Amino acid sequence: MAPPVSVPVVPAPAVPAPVTVPLPPAQPAPISTVRGLWVDAFGPGLKTRQQVAQVVEDAARLGVNTLFVQAVRRGDCLCLRASVPPITDKDFERNFDPLTIVTRLAHARGMRVIAWVSVTGGVNARVPNTSPRHVSRLHGPTAGANSWMSRRPDGSWQEGGDGWLDPAIPAAADHMVESVVSLVRNYPVDGVQLDRIRYPDGGAWGYDPKTLARYRAETGAKGTPAASDPRWQAWKREQVTALVRRVSLEVKAVRPTAWVTAATITYGAPPAPGDLAAFRKSRTYTDVLQDWPTWMREGLLDLNVLMNYKRDAVGEQGEWLDGWNAFAASVRGRSEVAGGTALYLNTPAVTASQARRTVATGLGWVGYSYRTPTLDVYGTRQSTGQGLEAIRAALTAPGGALAGRVDWQVKPPTLRGLSGRIVGTTVPGGRTVEAVQGGRVIARTTTDGGGHYGFLTLPAGPVEVRVGGQRWAEAVPEVGVVRLPDLLLRDAVAAPAASGKR
Repeated sequence: MAPPVSVPVVPAPAVPAPVTVPLPPAQPAPISTVRGLWVDAFGPGLKTRQQVAQVVEDAARLGVNTLFVQAVRRGDCLCLRASVPPITDKDFERNFDPLTIVTRLAHARGMRVIAWVSVTGGVNARVPNTSPRHVSRLHGPTAGANSWMSRRPDGSWQEGGDGWLDPAIPAAADHMVESVVSLVRNYPVDGVQLDRIRYPDGGAWGYDPKTLARYRAETGAKGTPAASDPRWQAWKREQVTALVRRVSLEVKAVRPTAWVTAATITYGAPPAPGDLAAFRKSRTYTDVLQDWPTWMREGLLDLNVLMNYKRDAVGEQGEWLDGWNAFAASVRGRSEVAGGTALYLNTPAVTASQARRTVATGLGWVGYSYRTPTLDVYGTRQSTGQGLEAIRAALTAPGGALAGRVDWQVKPPTLRGLSGRIVGTTVPGGRTVEAVQGGRVIARTTTDGGGHYGFLTLPAGPVEVRVGGQRWAEAVPEVGVVRLPDLLLRDAVAAPAASGKR
């Protein structure tokens, strides 16, 4: 055998240590990618075929992905198939359905259409609708006990040139809900926006005798409450919230993928992010009685569009705009949020700055409005076309909010719910309703003046509903709204005292 051969050991070549390359910080997902434009119906824009075609063309050139198109204005519609009558403006083209045409043209250009509804709009006293079936003719200020108007303590009903419907009158609420739902039922709109979903400015509203009678019956209060009475304010605020809840449930029952949005109030200085106590001292909460943080938390809104109408050059308004955006983002729950800015109050440069700051925080952006896109157009120093070109140049410049095409094709965050109604009682409103899963109360709400209730954030699966001693078990679907049978509640009737007489 040959002797072993000694082989020198050669050390393995050194392997360089891996170099760690820091990754760029992860960008949080945007809260909303909506880029929208409001199109109002108080002037040209939606009243002829030619105008509607021009709106869609101009919006496509601007680069927005959504049109918030005014549909129901003051109890009348820019359409022919709603539960409310068409507008009767003299310049409205005969046999023309704007909502049909704008959805067809906008969808062909890749834009969504949200039908914008002035929910409590009852009448414009300066230019009233002439249809005999208009709400102002059937339930207006001269209809006596059949009136649905919101009133001051002295019985007056006008706020400027407008009359508002009272959300606390059950028949008026039925009318308002149907005016919104009929649009989703009859048109391929991508959603609805609730505007004027509140009481008028000033706080001293809701004094129709029917509203006061309901308040006394449900709360046990005596006399006529002062406008500043916190209990009275809270009760009326709940009527507004109940109206939002019912609209959302009924829209989702027709089409679960329809977006429910609202145009919400941002009066005065903003609360700090997350400071709900400060919000509850704001005019939004105490004056016009909007509680939109609750609407978002309970899933009543898919998208909250702040009417953040500020002028950067006036006092602290620029900081207020940014502050309201930050507050809304901090309390949004699962809802999307967009900042709506006032094109008509600002120059194109300020509009571009406000839009850029808004989307930089992850919010969507919507501009008000197509018809008055700059301060100079609003002041009649510039045509609408000139104004649109000016804001297009500003918004699409490098770094601008519309510098590149942004899609907004996601599904709404709320796709299911449960609704029901109690009947058989003389006081159907203000009843506590609980949703129970696994023996635990997971949600609680109250009935509205018609006995309606519902939930939009329940997990899918079995649930038990409890109200007034009644119980009903049902399963919440993954998608859609389950409607429970009416639950019969009987008022307790005291037995008459024995009198000894036959």
